[in-house]
Amino acid sequence: MRNHRVELLAPAGNREGFYGAIHAGADAVYLGGSRFGARSYADNFTTEELISCIRYAHFWGRKVYLTVNTLVKEAEFGELYNYLLPYYEAGLDGVIVQDIGVFSFIREHFPAMELHVSTQMTLTGEYGAAMLRDMGACRIVPARELSLKEITHMKEQTGLSIETFIHGAMCYCYSGQCLFSSILGGRSGNRGRCAQPCRLPYVVNTSKTASGECYPLSLKDMCTIEHIPELIRAGIDSFKIEGRMKKPEYTAGVTAIYRKYIDKYYEETEHVKKQSAHREIAKWKIDGADLKALSCLYIRSERQDGYYYKHNGRDMVTLTSPAYSGSDEELLAQIRRKYLGEKPKHPVSVHAKFITGSLASVTYILEDMEDIIVTVVGDVVQTASRQPISRKNIAKQLGKLGDSIFEADTMEISVSDDAFYSLKEINELRREAVANLENMLITRNGFAVCRTDAILPDTDDCAVKTSVKMPEGGRLFVSVHTKEQMEAVMEISPSEIARIYLDGDLFLEDGGDRDKVLAQCEKLANCCELVIALPYIIRGKDNSLLENKLFPLLELKERPVFAGALVRSMEGMGILKAKGYRGKIYTDAGFYIWNRKTLQVWKDSITGFCMPLELKSGEQKTLLTEEIPCEKIVYGRIPMMITANCVANSTVGCLKGTGERAVTLTDRYRKKFPVELNCIHCMNIIYNSVPLSLHGELAKWKQSADFRLEFSVETKQEAKAVLEYFLQLQKSDYQTAVKPPYQDYTTGHEKRGVE
Repeated sequence: MRNHRVELLAPAGNREGFYGAIHAGADAVYLGGSRFGARSYADNFTTEELISCIRYAHFWGRKVYLTVNTLVKEAEFGELYNYLLPYYEAGLDGVIVQDIGVFSFIREHFPAMELHVSTQMTLTGEYGAAMLRDMGACRIVPARELSLKEITHMKEQTGLSIETFIHGAMCYCYSGQCLFSSILGGRSGNRGRCAQPCRLPYVVNTSKTASGECYPLSLKDMCTIEHIPELIRAGIDSFKIEGRMKKPEYTAGVTAIYRKYIDKYYEETEHVKKQSAHREIAKWKIDGADLKALSCLYIRSERQDGYYYKHNGRDMVTLTSPAYSGSDEELLAQIRRKYLGEKPKHPVSVHAKFITGSLASVTYILEDMEDIIVTVVGDVVQTASRQPISRKNIAKQLGKLGDSIFEADTMEISVSDDAFYSLKEINELRREAVANLENMLITRNGFAVCRTDAILPDTDDCAVKTSVKMPEGGRLFVSVHTKEQMEAVMEISPSEIARIYLDGDLFLEDGGDRDKVLAQCEKLANCCELVIALPYIIRGKDNSLLENKLFPLLELKERPVFAGALVRSMEGMGILKAKGYRGKIYTDAGFYIWNRKTLQVWKDSITGFCMPLELKSGEQKTLLTEEIPCEKIVYGRIPMMITANCVANSTVGCLKGTGERAVTLTDRYRKKFPVELNCIHCMNIIYNSVPLSLHGELAKWKQSADFRLEFSVETKQEAKAVLEYFLQLQKSDYQTAVKPPYQDYTTGHEKRGVE
């Protein structure tokens, strides 16, 4: 048994939802302010509302966490301190953060603030988690795709507080790695504006079959009420309910049911000694009415229990419809009456003395915590010249506790027959007493009433810097994903390519192909720099493969063939740091660097970085620095989603071992999105229907950045044609008179950016 109880963490999209969560039994509430939150379309909270909510939560011994879980542009960074300061001073309990620059800034300037790592940071293993712990994180929200076994292992290895989702909507993509909404419509999930293209219909095509129109990217909503005992025993510290965009009735209703069963678990286990886990789980029963209630509170199709016990599967997806089931209006009305109506109050007894010639005094005693007593003293009570003050008038003023969390239960008032004291002064005594009572209650519950230790940043810390010219620019890099693409590079002119990124999967399979690739690498190393690209997602099951097949190649000391590693995730960075890797480390576009503070965090760890795909040209240029070279992806299919679930497995069936390495998703407009079936890591990569191509923008960047061609689904001949075209552009000083060897393409966010 754990020596502390699991936290029940509920969402709030507005004040009504917040009060509903508190009244229904949430131990903590997470919510967003007016900026920097990943639910831009929720009502969210004004500064005054949020401060009021923090105090209200602390009155009842509950916590409030603020979502600061978006990526922040350089131009916005200067607003961060003033945005957070009033919440910090009011005693905010923690912030949930995606951007590592924001993370570092908060750690430096708000020293008492708890830092929680958002699921948007895509933490999938112990190495990334331990690295964030050492940087100041006290809690992590790991990727939702992790199994219960992986989560337990992460907890055991790092000692961090672990927060996981237990109920609500599920993203199909690893959170933080989805660009689908962003690239197609400009509404970025990394900025809280996702348009949910995953809830739209598609047709899945293989080389032989088609699925028919369905919803292969729409996961069923999660419900884990039946697994409460296992999840508690696994060591999870906080159970998180999804749903800041949903109605207050959802928040209150779901919170109340989970509160009931969490409490039930602890009550039952307190009476059971030395009982096996198997016997305890067998006894666990959920009332049918509660299951029905959960199903009536905004659940998509049937319920499922997420990834805790499975890696993927058809039964996790709402193939026929992503729509919410109907809600029970009577149930919603019951929830409104019980949790969203009148606020609960602490009863207080009031004792007052208004004796002529003596100081007026008022005492409030909290009846359910009798050691919380507040006495305030006023001026001397005067003798009335005309009408003396009555006991009734005093009681009326001292009992006006209105919007406070107190209500007067009993009153004892001593007053002279000829006493005079103005009603205004009595009201002032009451207001002072109530404020002091509130502060004593907050302190008694273990919270800070007011913090004053925030550290003002230097002016330059948040200023947008002027871009600079790089000492080198315009070099051509190539990233290859298949051995055929590698052959294309070798047949063109590898000496004209400054760096080649080789997908790590090329080295993970045994046999002649691996040996052939290694032999080609030996040749290429004589004329250009070779870098191994680590997987987009690294899970515990991948570690032995990487340890045995990949890392030995990076650690060759006599004559290193590979100069460095391309890092695509926090777990990849964490592994290299844990191994004490001394080679070059480059970061990919999805290892997000959106501001100079993030660059500062990594400057001693990385050799170079890749510009993110969601910033427009002018925003990217704020990141240019002479210290850390940068590169731009100027050609390639953008990875729109990286998923643990498998499009093929959910529709036409598992294709592992059939020779099929890809399928396509066809949308309503007949656009075809290639889907890589990566069976080595059991994941999918969904690429854009057309490649990104910035061939018309190269002249503007040739002195500032190097250029990367990113090959993914291209055939050998397609890769050769693209490479020849960009080499020709390079030789002509980026004059674009010659058309590219592809007709359709996108310039992505180069000109438009994201909001």
